Amino acid sequence: MRRFLILFVLVPLAIVLVALSVANRASVVLSFDPLAEAAPRWSVAMPLFILLFATLAVGILIGGIATWIRQGKWRKAARAERANVARLRQDVERLRERITTGPALAPPSFTDRDAA
Repeated sequence: MRRFLILFVLVPLAIVLVALSVANRASVVLSFDPLAEAAPRWSVAMPLFILLFATLAVGILIGGIATWIRQGKWRKAARAERANVARLRQDVERLRERITTGPALAPPSFTDRDAA
């Protein structure tokens, strides 16, 4: 499965990324000053492929954070269930210990019920 992933997913993806980088290596200006079009104060000149990869990385990061936040209720429920399972296991062990080390249990008496 790992070999399949590398050969059929990662290698073609790497080839596409290299081709994209070579085709878009011209410099572009990224401006953070919308009012000064001629000479923006906050601007950065960089190759287009770096801008594309940075945008992709930021999008993946934002998507991961949003997913992590949305799944918070499920992680909380899993923690609560884990704590419940741990408590139940302790109860089972305590009962097993009580059965093996405690006094022998007498079978229920049917005479009390028959008298009533």
